[in-house]
This record gives sequence, C-alpha cells and structure tokens, in this order.
Amino acid sequence: MNVTFACPGCDAGVRQEFDESSSALDCPHCGQQVDFAQGSVEGNRVRRCLACPSRDLYIRKDFPQRVGVLLVAIGIIGSSVAWYYASLSWTFGILFATALADLLLFLLVGEALMCYRCGAQYRGVAEMESHGQFNLETHEKYRQLAARMGPTPATPNLPPAKAATESVTSGR
Repeated sequence: MNVTFACPGCDAGVRQEFDESSSALDCPHCGQQVDFAQGSVEGNRVRRCLACPSRDLYIRKDFPQRVGVLLVAIGIIGSSVAWYYASLSWTFGILFATALADLLLFLLVGEALMCYRCGAQYRGVAEMESHGQFNLETHEKYRQLAARMGPTPATPNLPPAKAATESVTSGR
C-alpha cells in the first residue's frame, strides 16, 4: 500500500509505502514527521486519512486526467478536420474510436482512495468500497472549510500594526 500526499511542512509531493505497523509518514524533503492515529490502518484497509485528521475518504478511478483531456482533444480536432472535408463517415468514425478508447481505459484502469480534506491518494488498499463514491456535499463542506481557514490577504500599503488592526475590524 502507498500514499501520495502534500507534506504539511514544505508542501512537497511525497509518495510513501505504509502498512499496519506504520505509525508515521516521513517527508524526505524537509524531514517532517506526520504521525497518524492508532487504528488508522487495519490490515490492508485504511479507516482514516494518514496525512490529516479526516475520516472522509472516497473512491475514484486512478486515471491520469491529462490523458483523458488529450484523448478528448484528439477526438475533437480529428473529427473537426474530417467534418471540414465533408467526410461524415470519418467524422463519426473518429468520434466513436475516441469514445471506445475512453471506455477501454475506464475498464482497464484501477481505483484509488482519496481524502476530501487534503487530497491524499491511497493505492493498493483493500475494501475501498466501504468508503463510497464521491459525494458533492462532503466535498463542498471541506472546500468551504478550506476557504474559511485559508490565509487572509495582507492589507496593502499599511504599516504592520495598522494592517493587523484593519484585518480585525474588517472581520478577516
């Protein structure tokens, strides 16, 4: 089993192997250690995120999005060129071929477990189905939480003490 996550110390992407006996994740870039709660991993099953305190995880296809966008672009450009030359059979042939390629990739590509809060990706994990598919309501909850907890923009052209006072009075 492995996890890909952003280090909370240096924000570098880290991919690390783990198992049931692991108790922390280590960043090879800055050396920060991310401890996770006991019982987060049971056998080959992940019960909660190892990189953050979230219990909300979901399943998604482990498909590189750039490949999907490239496939769609090829289909659009190829069918547009065929349409320009008034070749209806080539136009629809190209569209159906790209749709078939997309379907085959969908069937062949495995799944990954994702964290709503920090975006950590888990591969090689058993019993992913227990976490369920993507839920827009849960995603929105974490998106709103990140927006509220995010860094506040500094007030331009004010001395630091005045900027802090301005931030407090404006409710930021």
